This record gives sequence, C-alpha cells and structure tokens, in this order.
Amino acid sequence: MKLNKFIPRVVLLCLFVQTAVAQQKSVLTREYITPVKILWQDGDVRNSERLLQPGIGQGDLANRNVIILNNTKGGKKASILLDFGKELHGGLEIVTGMWGGGNTPRTIRVRYGESASEAMSSIGEKGATNDHAIRDFKTLVPWLGKIQLGESGFRFVRIDLEDESAELQLKEVRAIYTYRDIPYLGSFKSSDERLNKIWQTGAYTVHLNMQEYLWDGIKRDRLVWVGDLHPEVSTLSAVFGYNEVVPKSLDLSKETTPLPGWMNGISTYSMWWIIIHYDWYMKNGNLPYLKEQKTYLNGLVKQIVSRVGADNKENMDGTRFLDWPSSENPKGIHAGLQAMTVWSLATAAKISVLVEDKETEALCQLTLNRMKGYVPDANNSKQAAALMAIAGITTADKANKEVLSVGGAKNFSTFYGYYMLEAKAQAGDHQGAIDVIREYWGAMLDLGATTFWEDFNMEWVPNASRIDELVPAGKVDIHGDYGAYCYVGFRHSLCHGWASGPTAWLTEHVLGIKVMAAGSKVIKVTPHLGDLQFAEGTFPTPYGLVKVKHTKLANGKIKSVISGPKQVKIIR
Repeated sequence: MKLNKFIPRVVLLCLFVQTAVAQQKSVLTREYITPVKILWQDGDVRNSERLLQPGIGQGDLANRNVIILNNTKGGKKASILLDFGKELHGGLEIVTGMWGGGNTPRTIRVRYGESASEAMSSIGEKGATNDHAIRDFKTLVPWLGKIQLGESGFRFVRIDLEDESAELQLKEVRAIYTYRDIPYLGSFKSSDERLNKIWQTGAYTVHLNMQEYLWDGIKRDRLVWVGDLHPEVSTLSAVFGYNEVVPKSLDLSKETTPLPGWMNGISTYSMWWIIIHYDWYMKNGNLPYLKEQKTYLNGLVKQIVSRVGADNKENMDGTRFLDWPSSENPKGIHAGLQAMTVWSLATAAKISVLVEDKETEALCQLTLNRMKGYVPDANNSKQAAALMAIAGITTADKANKEVLSVGGAKNFSTFYGYYMLEAKAQAGDHQGAIDVIREYWGAMLDLGATTFWEDFNMEWVPNASRIDELVPAGKVDIHGDYGAYCYVGFRHSLCHGWASGPTAWLTEHVLGIKVMAAGSKVIKVTPHLGDLQFAEGTFPTPYGLVKVKHTKLANGKIKSVISGPKQVKIIR
C-alpha cells in the first residue's frame, strides 16, 4: 500500500518542506564568556567580584557564592556594569539564586554597550537606539533558574534591579559568544607589535560579522551591504580562505535586487558586486559559480552603460555614494563614480571573457574606450583620488602626491582608507601607507578598541576618553560625543567590517603575497618591509598555505624564505 495513494501530493510537498526547515542546523557556535572586570556599581550590591569566577550555567540548592542586588524603598537602584574584555556578538545568560519572600520573578533592565558609556546610556540619549538589535530592554528573570537574553554586538553590560523593596540573587552572568568556529589560516607577524595587533584586530572584526550572512556591523547594520563587502571579503580571503558566507551573501544581494534596481539602492554597490565576484574567482577558481552570474551581469552592464552620457561622463541615478565622509563633496563623488564605472566595466570585461559572453565584453570595451577621454577633478577627495588611481584614470604618483599624502592620516576613512592604502602602494609609497596604518587604525587601539569602527576621525583624538572607561571629568566621550550622518553618537557602530582593510593590505603589500592566476594557482611574492626589520606570515589557498618570512639584512637587502603547496606556482 503506497502512502501517496491516500495523501494528496501537495500535502506531501508541504510535509517535505516543513521537515527540511525543521532540520536546518546553525553554522554558528556558542561559547560562554565570563566578565573580566566590574567597571562600576551603585546602590546595594554585595559580593560582585564573584561574577568574575567562571560559571557552569547551572543553579543549585546550596545557594552559595551568590551576588546580591538589593533595593530598598526610595533608595538607589542596585546596578552593576560588567566588562567582558573584548567586543562580542551574541547575548547574555543569567543564572539566579533563591531570594527570600517567595519565588516571585524579578524585573531587571539590561543595557548592552560597545563602549562603557553606551552601556550607561538610555534610548534617545546621544543617539542611543535599539535599531537592528535590541540592546536596552527590561525583562523578568526567574527565581532559582536560568534565562538567556537578547542578541547584539557588545563588550559591556549594565544590569539594574527594577523592582522596589526587592532582592535579586545572581549566581552567574555570562556572555553568549556566537561565532563561526573556523581557524585563522592566514597570519601576520612583524617587528612592529602595533602592526601585528592591527592585522589581528581587522581579522577579528570581520570574523565577528561572519554570522549567517556577512554583515557590516554586529550591533547596527546587521545587513548585507554589498559595497561594504569588498574590504571584508579581501580580509576574509587573507585570513580564512574560502568560506560559504561570501557566495551566500552575494547571491542574496542578487536575489533581492532584480534589475533595473541597484543593490542597496546605490549604483556603486552593484559595481562592487562585479568586482567582488572577480576577486573571489581569482582567489578560489570556481568557474561554474562565476558562470551562474552571466545573465545578471549582462543586464547589469547594460544598465551601467546606459548611465554613461554622450559626453563620456557617468550620470548614475540611485543614491550617489562612495562613503559617508565624502558625501558632502559632489565633485569628488562624481570623480569617484566615474572611476568606479571604469573599474567595474573593466572587471566585467574580464569576467565576460571567462564566461564566454562576447556581447558583454564588447559593450564594456566600447564604453571604456570612449570614457578614456575624460578625466574628472577629484576636488581634494582622497576617496576619489584613490579610485581614480586604481581605475587608471590618473597616475598613482599624481594622486598620492597631490591628494593622498597631504596631511598624512587626515581625511582618511575606515571604509575607503583601504583604497587609499592601495593607491599609495601603487605609487610605491609603502612606507607612507604603513605610517598611516599605525597612526589612523592604531589610534582606535589606543582608545581601547578591540574591533575597528564604522568611522574614525583623527580630530576626535585630542582629550578623548577610552571606550573601556567611564568618561572622566574634563574628557570628551569618544563614542557618545562624535559621529555624523546615520551614525551620530551611540548609534555609531564600533565593529564594522568595512574598516578591516589594513589586514588585507599588510598581507598583500608587506608580506607581498599577490594572487596572479585563478584559484591562487600562481602567487607572486614581492615584500615591502619599509622600516620593519622582518615580516612573516601565511596565506590560505585552496591547496594549502603559502608561507613567507622576510628578513632585512645589514646591507638593506631582504632575505626571503618562501614555501607553498606543490599545486601553487610561486614567482618572485
């Protein structure tokens, strides 16, 4: 007797779909993190230091070693601020004890913060929000039980007992760290510990954003922003090699953006989609996957070309955007868009050859040939000057001398800083780029950062407080008092993947590891140590690790020891 003789096919299909959905498994790992410091407490709080002891996630009847928060009528609320030592993505687990007066649940208020001052803020104060993730909320906690709460990006957690004339006993408070449990295959170590820490911080910033999809931020902007993916994917490739989160995120962007739409509503972001696909192919060599993009790419190229006027100037609609710090420079934006149009069409032409689309290749080349006759003014925009150099619209030497090197790290940005560094390297100014990395990204570390931020301005540094302290009298709150555009004050994300560019740059230009053939089958190694005495590290390929060690000799020459998989040809 056959089952489908009695059950309609549509019912069988529904049962199959429901079973498939029910069997989905998370790619993410949960780890429990104990706080490392009690940063502040107020009201009647006793034995708080016990929260710094590792827990087991289980209540018990012994009711020993509990932390007591006690509220008296008319008195201060019992409150505590915990520091977990580094930025995390995830939530909070609270294990409670047996308070007297019955088993009534207690009401607490929980506030997550990427800075200590954000965890002390209320919604609406200095831009504090619950956008994208709820980071400020009230909830009940059980008597003699356990509860797991919330999900956001945070390092600090404040807990307040809200009930009047009540006692709360806490046995444990742990962060639930949610992440992809994958090895750091790439590495970087040099004679400068500051650069080493910057490389590692950029890698960790992207790692935190590798959730179900590749996000731009873990507190705010828990979304797939395609342009922002480019530096993230560059870092991810240098650190982790292949990971399914990249094609998964690229495919989501395509599926949610039917033409003639622009990805995320921004013309350059659709252009970045093209560039990422080519870079990803060069690193991993998956031609069948690249061919899956053929139809969409054909339509997208026609759409881009249709926005290039008879005067050979771009005339993009949608949001005209490079990055936030450049958004008030329309001439600079035009120059950047012109460069992005050239760069993306040149890349689309390369892809078209690979996927055997002669029509798209010819259209790209025809448009590129006529765009060569127009060179826009960067209008002192470091963003535009960098893109123009990369796209070949101007020389890297000119861009570096006249714009990029002016003022050192002044007017750098966390997103487009990567392309500024790339253009400086193209101009041969590797030492200048290393100096900027130390100054600009290093300044965030000096202020207590464990991940890199959505934006940063060197003008914020004087008299600024660290993010891992309550703001001292006379100091400026680096988190709450700064920020602009969509990231004013505490809305500012302090873990933004687009800021990770130095990690990819140090691997490619200081270690000198550059992919020359699809699938990383040919690697060229040309180190640029600048003032470093040595630099060593690894780079993941589909066949294994390429390993390099460069040492500067007494005569200034560099001795290199290089090895790699037999499938990878290494040239110098």
